Amino acid sequence: MIDPNTSRHVVVTGAAGALGRAVVQHFLDQGARIALLDHRMEHIVNVFPGLDNSQHLLLEADVTSGESMGDAAGRILAAFKHVDALVHIAGGFEMGEEVHALSRPAWDRMMNLNAWSFVAVSQALVPSMIERKSGSVIAVTAKGAARGAAAMAAYIASKSALQRLVEASAAELAPHGITVNSIAPSTLDTPANRQAMPNAKPESWVSTTVAAQTIGFLASPAAAALHGQHLTLDA
Repeated sequence: MIDPNTSRHVVVTGAAGALGRAVVQHFLDQGARIALLDHRMEHIVNVFPGLDNSQHLLLEADVTSGESMGDAAGRILAAFKHVDALVHIAGGFEMGEEVHALSRPAWDRMMNLNAWSFVAVSQALVPSMIERKSGSVIAVTAKGAARGAAAMAAYIASKSALQRLVEASAAELAPHGITVNSIAPSTLDTPANRQAMPNAKPESWVSTTVAAQTIGFLASPAAAALHGQHLTLDA
């Protein structure tokens, strides 16, 4: 039985995705109380059947919307009183047009999902961490954010923007006792990636379990001296 007075309180966005599931399970195994956010409630319910709703929160929220995240944060803080770790996994990937043919909707879609969402999520939950002078924020960026690649301009630019936001936030929040970092995986071994790349070799990809363990480390006291770092994960 989880003790609400002593357990850690963790918020996970994109909780119903492949990495989200592994991260939620990691923190469940540690006895944490978790707020699971996804853009569709049925996704969370289907992935986590029987999860004890008296201990955990299942919330539908749009991570690109300040209003939606504000509503979610209000419910989280009313139930949990505080948040120890915010794990922002929600985002998106798509191959796109070449730069000279890039459409504004494609650009905006990637920037909203991967960069602005970090701002909206932070606006909703970081102020409560500042009040407590404690907390950890972990984002999911990408190894590929370091350099452009053909037909991936919008995606890579958005993940690079996310890394710069993580670094800026880390500098701003370190004086408040809050760490902000990211994991930067190469290719994650997920069902979606296996389906999208049937001729690839998944054994060279990063397992979601390992990625979740690394996120767990960044949310732990052992990572207290890390600020604005992107831990590259490569199998």
